[in-house]
Amino acid sequence: MSSSSIPHLKTERLILSRITKQDHSNIFKGLSHPEVIKFYGVQYSSIEETSEQMNWYENLEKAGSGMWWKIELNDSEAFCGAIGINDYHNEHQRAEIGFWLLPEHWGKRLMIEAAEKVIEYLFENINLHRLEAYVEVGNQNSAKLLKKLDFAFEGCMRDCEVKNGEYISIDIYALINS
Repeated sequence: MSSSSIPHLKTERLILSRITKQDHSNIFKGLSHPEVIKFYGVQYSSIEETSEQMNWYENLEKAGSGMWWKIELNDSEAFCGAIGINDYHNEHQRAEIGFWLLPEHWGKRLMIEAAEKVIEYLFENINLHRLEAYVEVGNQNSAKLLKKLDFAFEGCMRDCEVKNGEYISIDIYALINS
């Protein structure tokens, strides 16, 4: 996987394209928003800190271990959020999916639309066999979305991570390419 392998994808309402340096302020807007980061693994309090995330996207591509898309509306090109994979293992044909939307776009089924397109691409073009999702217990919105996308709940890793000085539990979901 390389930056040239991150295709431009379109759905009825969305444009999905490679995250670039020009998206820095939009990524900061999302990953500093209290509602977005409530259950997200990273958070940033300054645009300078967000450079870490931008470097992470770039390094995933360089290493061939992932790819992320920005999500924009077709009609206005308004930035909505991001979706992608990381921890891609070619030998096992497995990766982890992640996603987030700005709150003003919640409840419009945009993430389902984006995820269906990305999953179709991953299964048909990358020949991914297994897609995993790790969801903090209590994140009902992500859990509901994954169920709508036919991900199966596989179990809970209790007290497996520390967030804000507290142990948190993580639910594991997976979708198999059959």
